[in-house]
Amino acid sequence: MKLYTYFRSSAAYRVRIALNLKGLGYDAIPVHLLKDGGQQRQEEYRSINPSGLVPTFQDERITLTQSMAIIEYLEERFPAVPLLPQDAPGRAKVRELAQIIACDIHPLNNLRVLKHLVHELKLSEAQKTEWVRHWIREGLSGLENHLARDPAAGPFCHGPSPTIADCFLVPQVFNAQRFEIDMSAYPNIARINAQCIELPAFVAAHPSKQPDAE
Repeated sequence: MKLYTYFRSSAAYRVRIALNLKGLGYDAIPVHLLKDGGQQRQEEYRSINPSGLVPTFQDERITLTQSMAIIEYLEERFPAVPLLPQDAPGRAKVRELAQIIACDIHPLNNLRVLKHLVHELKLSEAQKTEWVRHWIREGLSGLENHLARDPAAGPFCHGPSPTIADCFLVPQVFNAQRFEIDMSAYPNIARINAQCIELPAFVAAHPSKQPDAE
């Protein structure tokens, strides 16, 4: 298995966590999003992932280029360590939490959006940072409220063990902390993140532990 990855990419970070939780070995192939004008833009990489984004996952069966699809594929192919609950409502809840992060928070503060704000719309660095902080806070507030209402939210997002939702939550908290968001406003998120980041699978997936870390 191969994972084309960038150490600080939230989406790649999610997949690294899932692979580690399932105990799956893989070859990490760094794709630097800033060097050489962005290695993800180069034709060699676009021949693998036409979207020019990370991550890309490959095995002998398939190439996948979206983190949720990758993790769901791993869940179906390697079910021994489940990342979804057994019951249909539980699986739906986990997917809902993951999609709040993947669809409502992450797209508004990823690299290509931030570059467009600066280079095309001419926002200052201070204005760009405020954009990021505003949308992260908005998204985390919604996620916090969902977790606060869910009786199944315990040490993890849903249930007694990590799920796909936790794979998505931890990278988003890392991103929030990069932009100096005060996590004390989100006690459930902060509690779950603190529980997760002590686990070996999450530790090994951390950006600082990646071969391309700077």
